[in-house]
Amino acid sequence: MSSKRRSYFILPLFVVLCSLTIGTFRSSNAWAATTSGDAMDEGLKSFTKVLDLVEQNFADPVKADTSIYDGAIPGMLHTLDPHSNFFDPKAYAAMQEEQRARYFGVGMTVRQDGERTIVVAPFGNSPAFKAGLRPYDSILEVNDKKTDGLNMTQVIDLIKGPRGTYVQLKIGRKGNAQPLTFNVMRDEIPRPSVSEAFWIKPGIAYVEVQNFTDENTSKELAEKLSRLGDKDIKGLVLDLRGNPGGILNEGIEVAGQFLKKNQVVVSDRGRTQPNKSFTAHRDNGGKDYPMVVIVDRNSASAAEIVSGALQDHDRAWILGETTFGKGLVQSVFPLSENTALALTTMHYYTPSGRLIQRDYSNISFLDYYYNANRDQKNTADVKMTDSGRTVYGGGGITPDEKYVPEKFNKFQIEVLLRHYGFFKFSAEYFGPRKDASLPKGWEPDQDVVNQFHDFLLKNKIDFTEEDYAANHDWVKEQLKREMYITAFSLEESEKVRIQQDREVAQAIEAMPKAQALVERTKKLMVQRVGQQPDRAQ
Repeated sequence: MSSKRRSYFILPLFVVLCSLTIGTFRSSNAWAATTSGDAMDEGLKSFTKVLDLVEQNFADPVKADTSIYDGAIPGMLHTLDPHSNFFDPKAYAAMQEEQRARYFGVGMTVRQDGERTIVVAPFGNSPAFKAGLRPYDSILEVNDKKTDGLNMTQVIDLIKGPRGTYVQLKIGRKGNAQPLTFNVMRDEIPRPSVSEAFWIKPGIAYVEVQNFTDENTSKELAEKLSRLGDKDIKGLVLDLRGNPGGILNEGIEVAGQFLKKNQVVVSDRGRTQPNKSFTAHRDNGGKDYPMVVIVDRNSASAAEIVSGALQDHDRAWILGETTFGKGLVQSVFPLSENTALALTTMHYYTPSGRLIQRDYSNISFLDYYYNANRDQKNTADVKMTDSGRTVYGGGGITPDEKYVPEKFNKFQIEVLLRHYGFFKFSAEYFGPRKDASLPKGWEPDQDVVNQFHDFLLKNKIDFTEEDYAANHDWVKEQLKREMYITAFSLEESEKVRIQQDREVAQAIEAMPKAQALVERTKKLMVQRVGQQPDRAQ
């Protein structure tokens, strides 16, 4: 039997990015060995006959690769579970690029706005940022090719290119009668998976791990906390909200940074694979400060491994919503023609032995991903943390403290979501100005708030004066957040968002509870050491 390298993945919420570790690939001969030869032959004959009939008799021409890639293989996998998946060449290439967490381009996000492709925001310090591109700039031409009739994906493909080459962008900008031309040199655009750590309060650090797809996630986290000074950190808010998962080894390494050497992070159990436990392989380096981990319903797979391990070992106080509940491990089998198969081969368990996979039987995959069976727990799967706290399996990681995100009211939905009011106002405010800077620490004053009010009226966005008055403080927050993107950078705007975040404020208030966990764990460790029998010398 031949053997090749194989990748293990924990597929995240959108079934594209995964948690990766390297193992041994088993050839297709090994798969066939698990099925009766006669049954396999009959199944293949039936499939071939159906495919021939379809190709010969269907009303329109049928492409065999479409029938197989988009039909037969996904259809088979969908009978198994929601996370087994087939990657056609385009999807497989996109997944591999995402794993590398870098690409060559100009460094900005764009979106479709009707028939136009517009800039959402350039990344800080990127070629697009340095060239002076701004939010809401409309991309009219790329290298003299008009973008009329092109969709966003086609425009992105034109902008991407080899590192060190130039791309010419002709831009339409609010307040400018004539298009603006930018010659931007393409460069490698890193996409860090960890935000810059900063002091949210004196002694309290904040850092967000956005995903684990970068093979340097744990290194990034360690470096960014180190810049603050590990000895100066008196408490840490670790934000895993919306984190869909990523490389398994990186999740283990991130959790291991805060655990003691040899403490279990996660265990894998499968039918054809040997059970295996993954442990912290080094001491936490004195990182004994209290931690609050924030999670939500979209924190999945590797993010659940981290939060589950820290909860089971009483290392962190978990705040937020019950997580997604994704506890299936996929092995990625590279196939011919640049395709790949991600097949569920194992389940993973938290250190206390919890299986956190949410039930997906008797519901559609759409309901599984977006609606049904949230906040469930398996009351038969009862486990204990190191200090004896009760935790449950079967439905994600249940937080120690619930936080229900605030919902937008009617005015906020109308202005922010339906009409992109702040986004468009900021473009109009800065549009005619060559210098889009603002003073450090800038706050929107009443004059800017009044200008925004008039902008809404001019653009026929429906609201009442009572609505505007009731949302006055919220309007100021949103204006500051949006206008910081153009005046400073996307990253500075993100800091503003975090500083305004009510859930982050609650996490800071919960720090004494996290401290109590740390103290409780220390006492238990002392007691256990004291109870050990004396050894003969």
